[in-house]
Amino acid sequence: MRRPHALLLLALWGLPGSTAHAQAPRGARAQRHARVDALFAPWSGKGTPGCAVAVSRDGVLDYARGHGRANLEDDVPITPRSVFNLASITKQFIAFSIGLLVQEGKVSMDDDVRKHIPELPDFGTPRTVAHLMHHISGLREQGQLMALAGWRGDDMTLEADNLWGIMRQRGVNFEPGAEVLYTNAAYGLLGLIVRRVSGKSLRDFADERLFKPLGMSDTRFQEGAFAVIPRRAIGYSPDKRQGDWRISMPQSDGSGSLFSTVGDLLKWQQNQLDGRVGGPAVRALMQTSGTLNDGTVTGYGGGLRLMEHRGLRTVGHDGMMGGFRTESVLFPDQRLSIVLLCNSGAIPSSELVWKVADVYLGNLMKDSLPPAVALPEAELAALAGNYWSPLTDEVVRLEVKDGALREVGGATAFVHIGEGAFRPGESKHVWRFTAPKPGAPRELHIRDAWPTSRPFIHVEAPLPTSADLLTLVGQYHSDEVEMTYAVRVVDAKLVLSWPRRGDVLLEPVGGDRFVSSVGAVSFTRAATGGVDGLLVSSRRLRRFRAERVGQEARLARP
Repeated sequence: MRRPHALLLLALWGLPGSTAHAQAPRGARAQRHARVDALFAPWSGKGTPGCAVAVSRDGVLDYARGHGRANLEDDVPITPRSVFNLASITKQFIAFSIGLLVQEGKVSMDDDVRKHIPELPDFGTPRTVAHLMHHISGLREQGQLMALAGWRGDDMTLEADNLWGIMRQRGVNFEPGAEVLYTNAAYGLLGLIVRRVSGKSLRDFADERLFKPLGMSDTRFQEGAFAVIPRRAIGYSPDKRQGDWRISMPQSDGSGSLFSTVGDLLKWQQNQLDGRVGGPAVRALMQTSGTLNDGTVTGYGGGLRLMEHRGLRTVGHDGMMGGFRTESVLFPDQRLSIVLLCNSGAIPSSELVWKVADVYLGNLMKDSLPPAVALPEAELAALAGNYWSPLTDEVVRLEVKDGALREVGGATAFVHIGEGAFRPGESKHVWRFTAPKPGAPRELHIRDAWPTSRPFIHVEAPLPTSADLLTLVGQYHSDEVEMTYAVRVVDAKLVLSWPRRGDVLLEPVGGDRFVSSVGAVSFTRAATGGVDGLLVSSRRLRRFRAERVGQEARLARP
């Protein structure tokens, strides 16, 4: 018999330490717990951050422990009641809030976003609420826009700041429904719709409609970047220079600042099974995938990735923000829930959550990765080089190192799986090369976690000379983020800089194309051949433009 929902995780509350049971587990459970403990042994010491981990089976708590330290300065251990920033796990709570408003007839998934947010620029084709929820809106990513506007990664970035960047967009990545591309900007706008339609803050709406009904007493949206949150874990990142740790805490509010515990998230996952709050309609909305204009199913529902792992259906999401890495995975058919909340950017949380799943469900899982296929070294070497995407303007660089193909500077070796296709390490991503046609460059198609692929072609243009670099030197201005960028030659290398940002090295890949820590940078030319601007492109921001200013710009005009 299943235990009543009200008793879910009852054993968790009031625990002083790291175990979730009054008695030591025995037999098979003890073996499971020992295997899970071993996975987190590298992060269980006093001098390291770590993770809170919890697992429930059919609504009954099986494992809940803390590993490592929530606060290194005061030697505070992580426990199941430690409170973490959830990062992108937050998205499912925003989507659920939208679902409740849809259920009440106050919002429609087909609503033009500008019905609720009229100040959003009109890009010609309407973006709907469904487009936002399923990451098919084509809107640019707010994080990259803020960086190009001068924000540093560890700056306080309030929701009002992000909305400033979103509302000033001059272009989009693609037409709505044409592709799927994950973007935080979409969920920032959905959070704004919840506030405007309900007339309440996200915190008040979620407390009243989600958290209190489900008994999630340790979960709340943060209001103000400096709110006091009891039992909060501090985020950390490795300090490579000192060989130690540095604090890495996101300073934000609103839709990007939800805090919770592993126990509360197990209650939330149970609601995905039984629909106690929201009922079948909202649960179905959350677990129904978006669809592209051509009918392609995206595998992303309402803030949830709808996938499969080694033959088993999964519903969940990950998160990455500052020093926090979070994972929430539900195996609905097996009624198994797993939550990992970690406070270090160095912890491979995604890898660990699947290893925990293997402890519980390994006997049901299938081997799903295609095996390696040998490839002669000469053929491998022929694939190295620089590739540019005409679709996204991105650039990838490949090299053969230690006998394997890999991205330049990357640690992950690519595994050949036959017919010109590779998988990066143990992932399911596929990089497929096609043999070059006579007189044409080699082509590459990359398919990552999304069901569509991005085309790339081998860059054949020669590298620029020192004289070529000098023609690119100058000032470039973007009205979109109100910023002017300087391009200079320093020690015979091209660099890009702007206020509150140090020099960004532009490494040449051929012709007017470069790569950098902020993405691909391409210089554009007028009909006269003179340089008239530059474009910055990354995975979630395509062809952000800055116009050349000054005498050089006048000479470039026809």
